[in-house]
Amino acid sequence: MNKSELKEFLDEKVIQYNNLDFIESDPVQIPHLFSQKEDIEIAGFLSASIAWGNRKMIIKNSHKMMELMGNTPYDFVMSHSDPDLQQLENFVHRTFNGKDFAGFIKGLQHIYKNHNGLETVFAKHHEKDSLQKSIHEFKKTFFETDHLPRTQKHISDPLNNSAAKRINMYLRWMVRQDTKGVDLGIWKTITPSALSCPLDVHSGNVARKLGLLLRKQNDGKALAELDQRLRELDPTDPVKYDFALFGLGVFEGF
Repeated sequence: MNKSELKEFLDEKVIQYNNLDFIESDPVQIPHLFSQKEDIEIAGFLSASIAWGNRKMIIKNSHKMMELMGNTPYDFVMSHSDPDLQQLENFVHRTFNGKDFAGFIKGLQHIYKNHNGLETVFAKHHEKDSLQKSIHEFKKTFFETDHLPRTQKHISDPLNNSAAKRINMYLRWMVRQDTKGVDLGIWKTITPSALSCPLDVHSGNVARKLGLLLRKQNDGKALAELDQRLRELDPTDPVKYDFALFGLGVFEGF
């Protein structure tokens, strides 16, 4: 396929998968449960943070997280007590456990109490065509509170050559102006053109088969390469192609 044929093919796949049916089988359904901005942000952040492994298990455990917070995530983050955090201790999703969950609640409270919320922290270091420095700086700010060293591994740092798939997916949910009702687009201070594709096994394999990606590892360098190619196809909304790459990989076994 030449460039125009590839764009036409991928644009068709975006239309096929970027619609409300997508929500049923994706953790993006968790922030859609809420209407208050802060609830949406926190629910999205926590569910994106455990978004690896079996998708049904991700969704099940994300719902469990919300239930453990009384389905009022912002209120829980801001007004929790030590006994409230102890109730999280039995939570586990793969290597993310209850102590990590409690550490994340403390980090989120710090972000809202001292840094004017998640959007402000990410927007502060927003570069014209990248949010990777924003993610790096967010991680530093998030872990200014007391936490277990092990908990830090659950937020990737793109400046350490990580593709940071989960947090890039979260940023897509919060920033992308989606007319189809999937991405929430509640953050207006960050431009969708700066978003990066959530690069994982599925999207990476499809991107290589389509000639969008040459690098074999799914790391930060591969993400930069893929981002450049996707921005050539659509400079204003490059990560819409995540729907095409993910859909082709997961639903079609492309």
